[in-house]
Amino acid sequence: MKLFIKKVKPILLHPTTLILTLLFLKVIAFRVVVFHNKSVFHIALIEFPLWAFLLSLIVLFVKKRTWTGIFVFNTILSVLFIAIIYYTRYFSTIPSYYDLQQLYQSNSVGGTVGLLSKPYDFLFFLDLLLILPIAYYYNAKKIKSSAKVTRQLAILFGSIGLITTLLAFRQPLIDVSYFAKENGYLQSQAVQVFTRSFGIALASDVNLSEQDVEKLKGNDYVPANKHNSYGIAKDRHVFVIQVESLQGFVINRKVNGQEITPYLNALLKDSTYFDNVYQQIGAGNTSDAEWLMHTSIYPEGMDPTVNVINGKPVPSLPRTLQRNGYGTATYHADDITYWNREKLYPALGFDYVYTNKEIPAEQEIGFGPADEVLFDFAAKQLPMQFKKHEKIYSNIITLTSHTPFEMPEDLQYLVLPDSYDSTYVGNYLQSVRYTDEQIGIFIDTLKEAGLYDNSLILVYGDHSGVHGAPVTKDDEAILLDLLDHPYNLQDRFIVPVIFSGGGLFSGETISHLGGQIDLMPTLLNLLGIEHDAQMIGHDLFHYENNLLGMRYHLPGSSFINDDTLYVAPSAKLPAILYNLETMKEKSRTNKTQQSIDNALKIMQQSDQILKSYSNRK
Repeated sequence: MKLFIKKVKPILLHPTTLILTLLFLKVIAFRVVVFHNKSVFHIALIEFPLWAFLLSLIVLFVKKRTWTGIFVFNTILSVLFIAIIYYTRYFSTIPSYYDLQQLYQSNSVGGTVGLLSKPYDFLFFLDLLLILPIAYYYNAKKIKSSAKVTRQLAILFGSIGLITTLLAFRQPLIDVSYFAKENGYLQSQAVQVFTRSFGIALASDVNLSEQDVEKLKGNDYVPANKHNSYGIAKDRHVFVIQVESLQGFVINRKVNGQEITPYLNALLKDSTYFDNVYQQIGAGNTSDAEWLMHTSIYPEGMDPTVNVINGKPVPSLPRTLQRNGYGTATYHADDITYWNREKLYPALGFDYVYTNKEIPAEQEIGFGPADEVLFDFAAKQLPMQFKKHEKIYSNIITLTSHTPFEMPEDLQYLVLPDSYDSTYVGNYLQSVRYTDEQIGIFIDTLKEAGLYDNSLILVYGDHSGVHGAPVTKDDEAILLDLLDHPYNLQDRFIVPVIFSGGGLFSGETISHLGGQIDLMPTLLNLLGIEHDAQMIGHDLFHYENNLLGMRYHLPGSSFINDDTLYVAPSAKLPAILYNLETMKEKSRTNKTQQSIDNALKIMQQSDQILKSYSNRK
């Protein structure tokens, strides 16, 4: 036994063994936190080798300052792991290499870092404190890592990593988080780099017509000009208001006896309200909502779609309206580089683009000028546009109700219960209440200018604001009190969609299932205008059945149909099937797989269209 210990001890205390052991423990912690993966064997075989290979290269090639190289490598790795963990806590999905590049513009994460942290996060930096005395000891003893042993380890780890990466390329990349759990984080990034370079998401050689797509949704196709609501708003001006973080549960709801959205509630009396429309954004968040609204094509999913298009002109709502005599303008009070809108707007083809360079930097709240300033500026541009165009299209994107939803005290219009004070949900309600009032004032401005009775107005939410790690136990209790049921995926993903305009609608509520992909076809139907390219969405006034896909914020191959919300297996959870009426789990049937297949076919068709756009010169 003593002889065995004598032989093993130098190996165990060898500097290479110690630094690899620390790395292995860090990788285990990362996998447990992000994937709930506690299989040491799986981690050792799939996740660890590539990280160990990279560290071995540091030891081999940084010869003069080896310990400095080791320390820097582990520091970078700790920061990377924390960034991935925080991103996952907020968005509930694993970030790609591209998402991490874009963290500088992810205001939604940056503004809530304090809410995302956990007490144990510092443990990811603990190894750095251990490396310092280890390095001091071995330097003092003048003990160096064996180049031969390190080279052999690098070959071993590199070979295992290469094999697992090649095997990963043989797996379908439908959901990034699940793929990374099964195949390794670095392997998933390699596959994504390849996919981004040589293909788009699920793009294939499918060629479905609009008739085929409607059949997959469960509808009989009817030409747009045969729909009952076709052309009822013909030749009207168009105002689209995309509201930051506006969720459906706030509409017609009171807190402490006060309406959360009194102005939108009043607008409903002169509108058609679609109360069963789901967000469908991808990694591009707000810019993906704009993409859906203006193309009726699914977002790419893994990356902001605008980066795939890279500014190339695409068939869009603005271009279709321009061919029908409209001048088109878009307004967003943030920097145009936020989510790369400097590429989005040329791709969509707006005549006028107004951002923080043109919109006055006044009364700033959060990330830019308050919505009051935005709407006032938009209203003041109308006379100039009317001199050049008989009809106008204004696309207005609000900003104030952006996470973390912190409002100046004098603009907190709601008197909330004490339990709501300084909570995430309480702040959210205050910011939504403020923006609601600014929308009301803007619509009153249109009425005073005599425009309301000759306009078609669409108000919709871009995505959820209440989700992820910032939602604490106190927030969950508030939501339970507010909603009379535990906050669920319907509450999170349903966004309000309101079509309004003088004399057009009579206050009806339509509960047909819809997605943001359906907004453009519905708008064009009301205007009596036909688009010259295929749209994946459809007219919500006409079609009763639907089948929606969702990427990024739900695992790949998830779907929503008229009675079911299917959440595909993820990195942390098995597949779940919800009854939409009760939001209780239900059993899987043969129809479930058919719906999965149909939803994937529809998204493949969408990706094929997107690929054709991106390949344009």
